[in-house]
Amino acid sequence: MTEEILINFTPMETRVAVVENGVVQEVYLEREANRGRVGGIFKGKVVRVLPGMQAAFVEIGFERAAFIHVNDIYRAPPRTEEEPKPVPNIMSLVREGQELVVQVIKDQIGSKGARLTTQLSIPSRYLVFMPYANHIGISQRIDGEEERERLKGIIQNHLQSDESKGGGIIVRTVAEGVDEAALIHDLMFLEKLWVGVSEKIKNNSAVSVIHQDLPLYLRTIRDSVKDDVEKVKIDSLETYEKIIEFVREFIPEAEPKIEHYSGERPVFELYGVEEEIQKALGCQVQLKSGGYLVIDQTEAMTTVDVNTGAYVGHRNLEETIYKTNLEAAHSIARQLRLRNLGGIIIVDFIDMLEEEHRRQVLRAFEKMLSRDHAKNKITQVSELGLVEMTRKRTRESLERMMCEPCGVCGGKGFYKTAQTVCYELFREVMREARAYDADRYLVIASQEVVDRLLDEESANVADLESYIGKTIKFQVESLYNQEQFDIVLL
Repeated sequence: MTEEILINFTPMETRVAVVENGVVQEVYLEREANRGRVGGIFKGKVVRVLPGMQAAFVEIGFERAAFIHVNDIYRAPPRTEEEPKPVPNIMSLVREGQELVVQVIKDQIGSKGARLTTQLSIPSRYLVFMPYANHIGISQRIDGEEERERLKGIIQNHLQSDESKGGGIIVRTVAEGVDEAALIHDLMFLEKLWVGVSEKIKNNSAVSVIHQDLPLYLRTIRDSVKDDVEKVKIDSLETYEKIIEFVREFIPEAEPKIEHYSGERPVFELYGVEEEIQKALGCQVQLKSGGYLVIDQTEAMTTVDVNTGAYVGHRNLEETIYKTNLEAAHSIARQLRLRNLGGIIIVDFIDMLEEEHRRQVLRAFEKMLSRDHAKNKITQVSELGLVEMTRKRTRESLERMMCEPCGVCGGKGFYKTAQTVCYELFREVMREARAYDADRYLVIASQEVVDRLLDEESANVADLESYIGKTIKFQVESLYNQEQFDIVLL
């Protein structure tokens, strides 16, 4: 499998696309005006404590107060492993008006404020430094026991040396096979960075930024440039030079992979990323066989429905359904990554009668999801053909970042017919006639509604005028949507 990373930079917006075997798998977007704050460290002020929820709201300078749960507030570890660590009451840990140093672990999503923790961590290329912890963790994706012991030994030896500043360390997946010198260099850089952060914590006042994570294009280089990445193409010379400078200092082995793209066609257009982004904003996804998916993202959950569509197969119905579901499993896993869908996800596969077919589809789905960087959990196929799963999200989905609810339908996805609005209008006129005495009435509505009133509903309008004993006139307002109308008493 070949993997390429494309970086499209403008002063207002940075976009990153991950392309595997020529197919776009992931798209990341960061806008300078509302840059993601995950990983940022802030000195905030507690504005409200909620004992019933074991949580508190903290003001850190965002438009909405951020949220912290009692489990995310650092507490000193027990003296022995056997000693229990009960969850205390939130009131014993924080109080209103208290200054608190926190880190953002989840961006503000929709109406929910950002999620915080006081268990600070600072990532680098190979390691994550946790100043308040005292243990060493190794990424579960590093399988070899010998390699795990080697990595743990290197970190342990440094932490026990006089040069160490203490703290805990998590060894990241990309550290597998990396030599000792590179790991120690990474660790000393993190310790030096923490010294600077500690000084800011002491000197800064409440509601201020202490430390911000790297911009998207540098985070991508730090976290995503692994052995299987063939090329990283950047379409901005200035950004390319910044990346080369960063790489030479921290990841010198990655420099040959970094390329400045200077072609006439935009790099995202050349690789078909623009087209994939537009498709990802739609609710329907076509499958090569002729089947299709319908993806519906709501506040509560995301649902995915699989349909055979134009695919009729060649053998029998069961085989047709199995082939469609198998193709859908691959496509759904890719769409989850591309659209960055998270939370609860329900996949409605077409019902399969054979148990072996259900098992094969689920296995294919799990295999594709195993390549996903986001943590996910999946259940078995139910008797109804449903698969329930969760996918961790720390930022908004592609749709929520690039779109807003429709101003006409209010995000429902549909609006009332002209006929429905006409009947609502009739009821309102009758209500007004009972409540107020007027010589005549002026109805102001959209073109579609007025056209219907003067045509299909003209007989009903005449009956209404006769019933209330008043004349009704109509006026078109081009700025009104189909659901809007006003009744003026004259």
